[in-house]
Amino acid sequence: MATESASGFSDHMRGVTVTTIACLAGILAAVASAVVVGTTPEAAGNIQAVLIMGIAIFVQFPILKLIGVDISEFGIKDNLFVSFITFCLWFITYAVLLSEAVTF
Repeated sequence: MATESASGFSDHMRGVTVTTIACLAGILAAVASAVVVGTTPEAAGNIQAVLIMGIAIFVQFPILKLIGVDISEFGIKDNLFVSFITFCLWFITYAVLLSEAVTF
């Protein structure tokens, strides 16, 4: 039987929710990076793309709080997990967009 955290989500639903939002934030950050910075070879070295990814990490925490996830329970492991998953999805998606030179 699943236990519930203080937010009312079961542990499983809390994990699925946090992971889903982190993945979607990474993909959206990559698309935003491609739109703002571009997909040219010069854009690959632009630091603004990394800043967009960093903003996507920090924007997630208020969103999680709005949907009812108790982020006061987050420890360093949870914060690193959100950051790592967001970075991984951003990196993979932006690399695909750069290698295919997709234009928006």
